Amino acid sequence: MSSNRLEGKVAIITGAASGFGRGIATKFAQEGAKVIVADLSEEAGKAVASELQGTFLRTDVTLKADWEAILALAIKEYGHLDIVVNNAGAAYRNKPTESVTEKEFDMVMNVNVKSIFLSTNVIVPYFLKENRPGSFIQIASTAGIRPRGGLSWYSASKGACITATKALASEYGPKQIRFNAVSPVVGITGMTDLFLGATDISSFVATVPLGRPSTPADIANACCYLASDEASFITGVNLEVDGGRCV
Repeated sequence: MSSNRLEGKVAIITGAASGFGRGIATKFAQEGAKVIVADLSEEAGKAVASELQGTFLRTDVTLKADWEAILALAIKEYGHLDIVVNNAGAAYRNKPTESVTEKEFDMVMNVNVKSIFLSTNVIVPYFLKENRPGSFIQIASTAGIRPRGGLSWYSASKGACITATKALASEYGPKQIRFNAVSPVVGITGMTDLFLGATDISSFVATVPLGRPSTPADIANACCYLASDEASFITGVNLEVDGGRCV
């Protein structure tokens, strides 16, 4: 059901070719936003953009040049930018922390943390120069709030994401640039087996008071609210979309 809550807004959504990102992009388009799908997966990304009448750009979120390119694309295609959803994420397989490799550590820190640094480094100056309000939404994780062994450095990267979001909200609130985060509990995505070390998630779901994993629609609905004018007084929040898991 559409209510045009994002009518006239332009959004960049990273990792939008699948999973939570695709769900967010779909919801935003349904609510009237012009969507830019930023993803490494060219075939899937183009398909999503075509389906949503949006625009695709192959994007490595760990490269500043790619952020500069996607900002330029937003301005060229739509004349402005309003929303950035930092959804692209990476994880290694749940395992003893002493067996995590330096390559795996660098991967989660670059994709989950450096990408937020680069997005703000490139896009905040645009909002300031144009004197435009802006909204950044980071997809964090309940692992950043309630960490457990086996995913220590992934959890640390998501904790950094949440802390950076709050600090940025404080710094740029006076300029009407909002920063919020959404923390999903484990859902059914291509990364589920990495988090749990198994494909059967029934034992984990038993720890969620509402009795199910998260879905792309759950995360998309939360992001839509935070991106909309309804949330114009909301900044610095980490919204737990977790069925009560972190209570």
